Amino acid sequence: MILFPAIDLKEGRCVRLVQGDMAQAVVFNDDPAAQAAAFEAQGFSWLHVVDLDGAFAGAPMNAAAVDAILARVKLPVQLGGGIRDMKTLEAWLAKGVSRVIIGTAAVRDPAFVREAARRHPGRIAVGIDAKDGRVAVEGWAQTSSMTAEELGRRFEDAGVAAIIYTDIARDGILKGLNIEMTLALAQAVTIPVIASGGLASIEDVHRLLQPDCALLAGAITGRALYDGRIDPRAALAAIREAGRAPSAPAS
Repeated sequence: MILFPAIDLKEGRCVRLVQGDMAQAVVFNDDPAAQAAAFEAQGFSWLHVVDLDGAFAGAPMNAAAVDAILARVKLPVQLGGGIRDMKTLEAWLAKGVSRVIIGTAAVRDPAFVREAARRHPGRIAVGIDAKDGRVAVEGWAQTSSMTAEELGRRFEDAGVAAIIYTDIARDGILKGLNIEMTLALAQAVTIPVIASGGLASIEDVHRLLQPDCALLAGAITGRALYDGRIDPRAALAAIREAGRAPSAPAS
């Protein structure tokens, strides 16, 4: 299981939102590259980066901050937010992003996801963000009629490397992951699923290490790292001791 520290970018700074509300942004670091370097020093094997402004705009808006992160650390980076066409996607891969996350376009343009996965095997993830059981798009500003499982099944044979499942109601409020819904999605598809939204404590990490969660590929943690609720070294040690740590950083 990979534990991904999250760097959410808004106006060039590292922030955390509450339930995806841009009006409830708390700035945790004015220097995202320095934050990335701190996560690397703590022993994490991947970074999860989201261009929040890009998710709303439909195009990259924090490119300078992402470039600075890529230049600063050697960790593989998965990046989402505003990636809705092949030109943008391939530009990020060329810059050194290891995996791109397609969210809104996965609902609006599934053929784009399939073509991207065909061209770049192992480097395309689908972001499924759910609000009240329905998939949300456009930076979570709109809710579609599709369920998370319906969207996941759409890409079963597409060669997608991972699904990142976020329960929007849990995101940023430190109430714990929605294990039930995340496992339901993981059981419905063969694509590896990464849990996101609400991870709040070392107890949540231990919950992810229970046998029923063995089919999950990882989890994303954000606010709990920034405010000290989770000791990164203790969390990574627990994963190693459970025999769930990746053998080496993927790329």
